[in-house]
Amino acid sequence: MSTITSFFKTGLLISILLITGCATTQHSAEVNDPLESYNRFMYSFNDKVDKVVLKPVAQGYNYVMPDPVSKSVSNFFSNLNEVTVIVNDILQFKFNQAIYDTGRFVTNSTIGVLGLFDIASMSGLEKHDEDFGQTLGYWGVDTGAYIVWPFIGPSNIRDTAGLVGDYYTDPVTYVTGPDARNPFLITRIVDKRANLLSAEKVLDEAATDEYSYVRDAYLQRRLNLVHDGNPPEEEFDVFAD
Repeated sequence: MSTITSFFKTGLLISILLITGCATTQHSAEVNDPLESYNRFMYSFNDKVDKVVLKPVAQGYNYVMPDPVSKSVSNFFSNLNEVTVIVNDILQFKFNQAIYDTGRFVTNSTIGVLGLFDIASMSGLEKHDEDFGQTLGYWGVDTGAYIVWPFIGPSNIRDTAGLVGDYYTDPVTYVTGPDARNPFLITRIVDKRANLLSAEKVLDEAATDEYSYVRDAYLQRRLNLVHDGNPPEEEFDVFAD
């Protein structure tokens, strides 16, 4: 699945970046983490794979790729993601947002030359973040247990189920043949990882227990996304000291 191959470190660092400043440390007993022993092992495994394989490749990519070209690559894949966003807008009955996001997609796909230039953002059209895991949460599906997947990273049972929908709404899924599809997948992975190289110090300086920090950051970010930044107070209190 192309969504799955976005790799663990991307999700890990995005979670930390977007939640830093409001995340607090949960106690293990307060979160649904019955697989903690396995999860800690898999977190360590993923981190080692990243340091040996993905990070060096991303550093080389940053070194040889001019900034304007790298930015255009990121814009291109961000624009493809609008398809998933629009579908989930509709499934969550956010019809005005669906129209708005469709406008973003059409603008960037045409004037922005297949999304290479983010003309929509320059025009004040803010990008939204919606996926099938959020849609399941919108309709009341419980998160289920927290789990760390090999190569994917932080997740939970609900978000894992949502990957199926994300896969089938990803335009790259429909590129014919592995020889044509794989370059898209590899480029997207490396580009995402390269964009996050400068963010690593946030994680390095975050906490003595890196695993718990990442878990809590992921869970709180997903809670915020499902509730559009306004989670119910009783749920948000789980993250309090």
